[in-house]
Amino acid sequence: MRLHKFLAKDRIIDIKSKTFEDAIVELLEVCHLPKTTGSNQEILQLILESEKTIPTYLGNGIAMPHVKLAIPRPYIFAVGYCQDGLPNSNSPDHKEIKVLFLLLSAKGGDLYLNVLSTLARILQDPSIINELKSQPSMVSFRSKINKIFVGYKTSENPDETKFNSLIFDKAKQIAYGAKCSAVMIFDDVIVGDCYDCADKFGGLKTLFVTQKANALSDPSTSNNVIFVQSFSAHRLSQLRSAIIIGLTRALIQGDEKICCISGITKSNLFDTISVIDIAKEFSSSVSATNGKMFLQDGIRPEVLERLLAIVGDISVEGREGKPVGCLFVLGDIEKIRPFTKQLVLNPFFGYKEEERNILNPFMVETVKEFSTIDGAFIVRGDGVIESAGTMIQAPNNHNVQMPGGLGTRHAAAAIISLISESIAITVSESTNQITLFRDGKMTALSEQSLSASTI
Repeated sequence: MRLHKFLAKDRIIDIKSKTFEDAIVELLEVCHLPKTTGSNQEILQLILESEKTIPTYLGNGIAMPHVKLAIPRPYIFAVGYCQDGLPNSNSPDHKEIKVLFLLLSAKGGDLYLNVLSTLARILQDPSIINELKSQPSMVSFRSKINKIFVGYKTSENPDETKFNSLIFDKAKQIAYGAKCSAVMIFDDVIVGDCYDCADKFGGLKTLFVTQKANALSDPSTSNNVIFVQSFSAHRLSQLRSAIIIGLTRALIQGDEKICCISGITKSNLFDTISVIDIAKEFSSSVSATNGKMFLQDGIRPEVLERLLAIVGDISVEGREGKPVGCLFVLGDIEKIRPFTKQLVLNPFFGYKEEERNILNPFMVETVKEFSTIDGAFIVRGDGVIESAGTMIQAPNNHNVQMPGGLGTRHAAAAIISLISESIAITVSESTNQITLFRDGKMTALSEQSLSASTI
């Protein structure tokens, strides 16, 4: 199920208003909400109150106001094209708003933040933003919105199609010959998408790895698309994170072999087939589970995925041009708390849980800003950030061995993951390497480790 089912064509409009408030009312009018929901002015006030706490400006002229209401459908979307721009007091440089994306969500829905996060990824993709803002008319704007949410067609170049079909045929033979149970396709090779090729591999599971924001499906249904950011040209740079996410979502198991099909990004040609034995290539992650599910009870898979995306950004961007080292601990707060002590006043204390949830896309910049504080982020399994600037006081009486060159942050991550049955993720300030710890065992996820691996 794709997100476009919640976006009707008549709810993509040309905004005539000159202020943010009046533009919201215009969008609410085309949503045709039942009277029991409240008046448009009452809903506007709820949105404005939310804006005071966490502004919904995403940057680059895009804003995404949202509110929970008593509506009959899970979600209702409305999009406004502000060709003349709207004043924006929530932007640091006061850039005008060019596109307003309104999200209305039914009260009680537990996937609200997932959808919000998915939409934010789509609307923060530079290529998508540039396309939306450059449309000369409402006709082309509506067409572009439709393509973004429905998906782009795969290239129909006959030579490329023929060559890819040959690669898929050989990959199927190799997968069955090597006794693989799944095929993993790196979808970024294709400019459009290649989800219709899933039926080419018989009874094998087919997984797609991508960093295309508009490839994300509605998270209310299970799917075979793994969204993983890539920060290098290495054709398999997404592989380790994709395997970890596949394990967390139970899309694959630790004793499986998978056949990977990849190529050069946006080349429209697949040219590499490789077989990955998860138990051998990812022995530290798999052995740490001791036959259990990769994620402990109470940890939501999408929360770990979101954390991996955030630490990926921190690893590459740092803060204010300087590298940043940080630590996130994800798990059962009651098991983690006895081994922690607050170093500074907790910046997340007193806020509503929804406002300090890691899945809330408007929390991302806040988390990045606080990543410069000494100490760890403590994150509950459902994504709620309990604290930042927290010291780990776990005694090393479990004989946790660390490779040379790793410091106290990594040692603390290893120990806390073992004694509290949590997952810890570190970013190294000196090397930018991202490392995941599970039951005291470490798995390096960034490319520094890939260059020295067998992958």
